[in-house]
Amino acid sequence: MLAWIGIGANLGDARANVLDAIERLALVCGVRLVRASSLYRTAPIDSSGDDYVNAVAAIETELAPHALLAALHGIEQAHGRERPYRNAPRTLDLDLLMYGDLVIGDAPALVVPHPRMHERAFVLVPLAELARDLARELRIPGRGALATLLLGVAGQAIERLPPAQPSDTA
Repeated sequence: MLAWIGIGANLGDARANVLDAIERLALVCGVRLVRASSLYRTAPIDSSGDDYVNAVAAIETELAPHALLAALHGIEQAHGRERPYRNAPRTLDLDLLMYGDLVIGDAPALVVPHPRMHERAFVLVPLAELARDLARELRIPGRGALATLLLGVAGQAIERLPPAQPSDTA
C-alpha cells in the first residue's frame, strides 16, 4: 500500500531530526521508502517556538494502518518526543497523512486522511513535490485534488531549504 508520512520538528537540531526520521522510516520492517521530499521551513501554526523543518515521505508498506502508526510513534519516542499539551513544540512529529485511498475515522487514535492536512502548506507543498516527482495526480480522499487544495494555502509562508552539504552533517 502506498502511504504518505508528514515529518516535522522544531526542537533541538530539527533538520538532523527530520533527516534521521527519514532514515529510520526506511529501516522499519514492512516499509520501503519510495522517496522523501525536500526539507522546508515554516513558522509554527497554532503553536509556539522556533520555526519547523518539515518534509513528506512516500512509502510502500505491508503494515496495517494502526501498526504503521505504532512504528511512527516508536521513531518519535527514539527522538524523545513528549506530548505535554496539544501543539507543543517537538523534537519530532510523524503523521500518517494518507494510506492509499482509505478513509479511517478512529478518532482520537487514527484519522486518515490526517485532519487539517488540506489546510497546511507545510504538508501540501512537499506532498506536491513528491507527486510531481512520482508523476502522480493526487487527490486527498474527501477533500479533493491536491492542485486545487494548494491554491487555498498559497498565502502561507514556506521556504524550501537547500540540500545539506557534507560539512553540515559531520
